[in-house]
Amino acid sequence: MRVFVAGGTGIVGRRVVAELVARGHQVTASTRSPAKVAGLQRLGAEGVVMDGLDAAAVGEAVARARPDVIVHEMTAIGGRRPDMKHMDRWFAVTNRLRTEGTDHLVAAAAAGGAHLVAQSYASWNGMRQGGFVKAEDDPLDPYRGTPAEPVMAAVRHLEDAVLGAGGTVVRYGGLYGPGATDEQVALVRRRRLPLVGGGLGYCSWVHVDDAARATVLAAELSPRGVFNIVDDEPAPASEWLPHLAACCGAQRPLSVPAWLARLLAGEVAVAMMTEGRGFSNAKAKRELGWALRYPSWRQGFQEGLA
Repeated sequence: MRVFVAGGTGIVGRRVVAELVARGHQVTASTRSPAKVAGLQRLGAEGVVMDGLDAAAVGEAVARARPDVIVHEMTAIGGRRPDMKHMDRWFAVTNRLRTEGTDHLVAAAAAGGAHLVAQSYASWNGMRQGGFVKAEDDPLDPYRGTPAEPVMAAVRHLEDAVLGAGGTVVRYGGLYGPGATDEQVALVRRRRLPLVGGGLGYCSWVHVDDAARATVLAAELSPRGVFNIVDDEPAPASEWLPHLAACCGAQRPLSVPAWLARLLAGEVAVAMMTEGRGFSNAKAKRELGWALRYPSWRQGFQEGLA
């Protein structure tokens, strides 16, 4: 196939590019930085400079590539310090890429008859009611009244736009692996990522290589619908955070009450740690034929961070 990867130099994007090339596909990949084009070429792709927020630039780049499939990996999260207290600011550019950028790619896909596969998010943001593990049919939590609300609104916009165009949504869990968790590991090593209120909130993780592999399968199969791309073991913070600390050689995380964490880190961090909901990967394994290299974060953290 001819595949256009928008955001081909990101943590997942570059792995998607490499995997697609290895499987024999003709790949064109975009980057915002001219300095990164050579890196895409070394992976075996044609690199193009493209601003995902420029509708004309997106349309022209996609039209030149004439893809059968477009993969949307555009974010602006990498390299930024995590800031849950001001999540709206932390994700401001990413929110635009998930709204305006998605609309540009939907239009380009429609103009060229391409199938669209787009990255979404499913880690701790399941609806905070009922069970602690959610399937694709369960709604995401809008986190109304918190700094996460614009983030969740952008995710909802992306999913609605892509599904409305007959495309595929791949919801990544919390990404970890080389280059994906450097900031979080630094916080853990300084004991600045504590357990909050007992750490009973769940989340789901996925190794970056497993996320990329699932995305390539979605591109090749081009199914319609939503797929949770997470590992086999959704877990509460009380389990995964101490294990993460042990794997990166840090002391056991501190424990703080919810009221103090709310003052220091904000409402979203408290909700994630105390009420978060994880996700099931049963549909992705069944319908995409996806097999994980790291079925559990327990193995993945140990091998990737020890």
